[in-house]
Amino acid sequence: MIKNFKWLLLVAITITACSKSEDTVVSNSSDGLPLTSGSADFSKYVSLGNSLCAGYSDGGLFIEGQKGSYPAILANQFALVGGGEFKIPFMADNLGGFTVGGNIFAGNRMVFNGSAPVAIPGTPTTEIGVHLTGPFNNMGVPGAKSFHLLAPGYGSLAGLMNGTANPFFVRFASSPTASVLADAMAQNPTFFSLWIGNNDVLGYATTGGDGSNPITPATGAAGVGFDGTYDAIVNGLTSQGAKGVVANIPNVTSIPFFTTVPYNPLTSSVLGNGSTAVGDATIDALNSQLYGPLKQALTAIANGVPGITAIPGVDTRINLLSKTAANPLLIKDESLLDISAQLTAVLTPSLGAQQAGFMGLVFGKARQASNSDLVLLTTKGAIGAAPTASDSGIGMAPPSPLNKFGITFPMQDKHILIPTEKEELSTAVTAYNLKIKSVADAKGLAFVDANALMYRIANGGISGNGYNVTSAFVSGGGFSLDGVHPTPRGYALIANEFIKAINTTYGSNLKGVSLADYRILFPSTL
Repeated sequence: MIKNFKWLLLVAITITACSKSEDTVVSNSSDGLPLTSGSADFSKYVSLGNSLCAGYSDGGLFIEGQKGSYPAILANQFALVGGGEFKIPFMADNLGGFTVGGNIFAGNRMVFNGSAPVAIPGTPTTEIGVHLTGPFNNMGVPGAKSFHLLAPGYGSLAGLMNGTANPFFVRFASSPTASVLADAMAQNPTFFSLWIGNNDVLGYATTGGDGSNPITPATGAAGVGFDGTYDAIVNGLTSQGAKGVVANIPNVTSIPFFTTVPYNPLTSSVLGNGSTAVGDATIDALNSQLYGPLKQALTAIANGVPGITAIPGVDTRINLLSKTAANPLLIKDESLLDISAQLTAVLTPSLGAQQAGFMGLVFGKARQASNSDLVLLTTKGAIGAAPTASDSGIGMAPPSPLNKFGITFPMQDKHILIPTEKEELSTAVTAYNLKIKSVADAKGLAFVDANALMYRIANGGISGNGYNVTSAFVSGGGFSLDGVHPTPRGYALIANEFIKAINTTYGSNLKGVSLADYRILFPSTL
């Protein structure tokens, strides 16, 4: 049926020119007056955060990406008004991968080959065990959650084996027992930027809410809950009189990682590997052999049959496939009432007890996806693939024809964000952002509403310097090929928003950068 799931959205690497509008970001000019730092002191600037702070892009961290991080862009502007050196813990190359003990631990960054993102070839030369001499001003640590900034030993090489350390911080931590915050404070910063909390929800989202990477509780003590942790971080950063800028957390489900793959990719052409005739025949077979019998069984359960109490509404879970419209994926929804026993009972007369029991096990919480579901970018490669014993959710590899994810076998929890999981994420982000704004107000810090910024990017885009930056995957200019991290142009836009907030709060008149000076895709060779 499907050997390889094709890209359903054809994208062109184009830049859309537009006229200047009221959404235009900070221009590449000051107010015409001599540049001033206002009441801020940028002589010792330190930036704390995660991969967004580090300059991660295209699924990797590499030299050119680090050079274009938003803190690096800020530091260049700060240098015009007395800012000092901004030292970055550079990777060893532009491949993006790295090794631990000589073994490849993370693969290389991606490039766009004209139809899809692919990893560039080459053996990375960044060895995590080779320690860098600091201190470093960019303290962005890819993968870090809020509480990780407080954790002693987060840079311990030995801790990598038990999951208590981070390979990126291992490279530049001042000691195996240091914390990110302690290393930042040891530099006596006069100004800081802090953008943390994205991974506290993003990890849950990018694993489909399957529970393997839980959301950080909104409340709790430092190191446990986001509010206590955020207080501890900011109290530490401001304890020596430093001023700074903080940013809140965007709605993570609005990024291309969750908006690129449609919930209904199963057209006749796709099911027929490009042949509509083959696809139509496939749909006929699926409707007669699987979807039709399931629909009949669900209708019987909805209406009630002897020995089974009616469960209204379950008949809407699955409908027949269409030859003329795009069909939704078949998914498992753990929030649904489990009707495995009822399905087994209804199907037993026609299938026999053993086969009916298997069908009940597989489809007891199955339904077709809707536009309220979000399909992960990484899920695209699983559509049509054969489930294995480890990822089927039933402890075995299902036999043919029930061996095609999303078509004859339900996509699992890790593949999809369902409405209840989206609501969990929204609740957490709202709570985090209320905390961040209250701390910024209480401390008199500059505040960047990154959530509002992301909303604008995802809903029409933001115009500046003759370009419109949107969240469209590959072609929008805002997001890199991993669907999560910005492009160079995206980081430039973010830096300009930080500059606007700093100028407003501290009376400075720092320059913004021109979006035209920043690319949207990195080439394979840098």
